[in-house]
Amino acid sequence: MLSIVEPKTPDQFDAVRRLCWDYHAYLLTLDERSRQVVNTFYPPEKYAAVLSAIEIEHMPPKGGTRLAMLDGQAVGCGMFQTIGPGIAEIKRVFVTDDARGTGAGCAIMQALIAQCRKDGFELIRMDTGKPLEAATRLYLSLGFKLRDAYSDIPEVAQGQLLFFEMSLTGDPAEPNGIAG
Repeated sequence: MLSIVEPKTPDQFDAVRRLCWDYHAYLLTLDERSRQVVNTFYPPEKYAAVLSAIEIEHMPPKGGTRLAMLDGQAVGCGMFQTIGPGIAEIKRVFVTDDARGTGAGCAIMQALIAQCRKDGFELIRMDTGKPLEAATRLYLSLGFKLRDAYSDIPEVAQGQLLFFEMSLTGDPAEPNGIAG
């Protein structure tokens, strides 16, 4: 059975960190440009520092984290953080190979969107690499719209990333939002 939980225990946060490292490793296998982008944005030392602060940076009121559990095993995660007044950014949505096709990725995204809405955010932004075509299809199917970059992007990442945005100010039943 699939469930989405908010991590609260050290073991759950360790599971999120393991999944984030699996995501990091996965991105390094995509292609040379993806490796360059990952190594520019998140060299191992910097990524380790980001992950060590998950309990602080991705917890209320600054953000949130969700963990997908399938038959008692941690199989996916995602998180959001505040990047501006009323603006959340979804980060590190990842599902293991074994959990792909189970709906875990969609369930994680729906839980993150619902929490952003509940927390009063007006807008969600996020990005993904162009090679992650299944992720792009998922985000578009959930009502995200493509947009231009919302932060400065190093030259190595130019043309390699897609940027998305979802307004949370309309009716949650509308196609641009997710009921929460």
